[in-house]
Amino acid sequence: MEAEVVVIGGGVMGTSIAFHLAEAGVRGVVLVERDELGSGSTCKAAGGVRAQFSDEVNIRLGARSLEAFGRFGERPGQEIDLRRVGYLFLLSRPEDVASFEAGVALQNELGVPSRMVSAAEARRLSPLIDTGGLLGAAFSPDDGHCTPESVVLGYATGARRHGATIRTHCEVLGIETDGGEVTAVATSRGRIATSAVVCAAGPWSAAVGRMAGVDLPVEPLRRQIVFTEPIPGLPRPVPMTIDFTTTFYFHGEGEGLMLGMSDPDEEPGFALDRSDAWLPRLTAAIASRAPSLLDVGLTGGWAGLYEVTPDHNALIGEDASVSRFLYATGFSGHGFLQGPAVGEVVRDLYLGREPFVDVGPLHATRYSGDGHRPELNRV
Repeated sequence: MEAEVVVIGGGVMGTSIAFHLAEAGVRGVVLVERDELGSGSTCKAAGGVRAQFSDEVNIRLGARSLEAFGRFGERPGQEIDLRRVGYLFLLSRPEDVASFEAGVALQNELGVPSRMVSAAEARRLSPLIDTGGLLGAAFSPDDGHCTPESVVLGYATGARRHGATIRTHCEVLGIETDGGEVTAVATSRGRIATSAVVCAAGPWSAAVGRMAGVDLPVEPLRRQIVFTEPIPGLPRPVPMTIDFTTTFYFHGEGEGLMLGMSDPDEEPGFALDRSDAWLPRLTAAIASRAPSLLDVGLTGGWAGLYEVTPDHNALIGEDASVSRFLYATGFSGHGFLQGPAVGEVVRDLYLGREPFVDVGPLHATRYSGDGHRPELNRV
């Protein structure tokens, strides 16, 4: 089999890239996914979408993606259950207030309608919270959440419609290079001759990079979420509410809530089994910030993988030594919400166009010196 470009990874990032390439007229786009589409990190994502970040690159990626999510029913054409309920960051430390004030100012300059709000207004926006210890909050009404599986389906269907080939249950076994150029991708379903590869393999990107002699410093890190039983009289709408100090968050899911929180004791690895070790910390955070939820039963949950880089910023670019090896990975929890915009960016990098935003600061070569970017909002 031959391809002009092989996209590795069938989550939101890979399907978005395949769609944007095929839509732009690139022939011979082949996407390979070792399992089912969206079966990796995407299907375990919380589904949050936002433009509230602290630097220009990520704000622009988030805002551009929000625009695309808003038009998703027309392009590529799929209902994704977008709920613009807003994102509400609860702040209880003076340094966080100062940081978010600066972030909101930059967001406003770039057209994002975020604002700082008082603790009282935060309670009005998210009535389940206890405002004890809160110094303020940041809110943007355009943010919200949607259904990750539907986004993947929409992009995959659109990619096929524009001529792309999608191969599931097709594991990448190796990447062949010659003189610093890609020549083929070896898979469990045969060899694909190609001169270009895009790595969008999420937590598995480091292994894919090594196949081509490319260093992609991405580690998998388990994150877990749980769901509550239906909550009678649940205030509507429920914004994505994040207690920034503890990282505890919740948003509406059906007649109940989705709850999540990072675990600082979690070690990098591919563990996907559910663990109860984080629940005492989650319970303590709930007791502090939304105590009424302590009386609500849980109905289940799941574990998924973040793809984490050393500075918790994405890796987007083309390798400096292996020609036509492009990558979009390491989003550290922000991949789903930036998927539409990154698909555009990788399309333009592949075609030699100037992307709508300069992603040079996200190139992997930043790790070769003292170029780590500041860590962003990690929830």
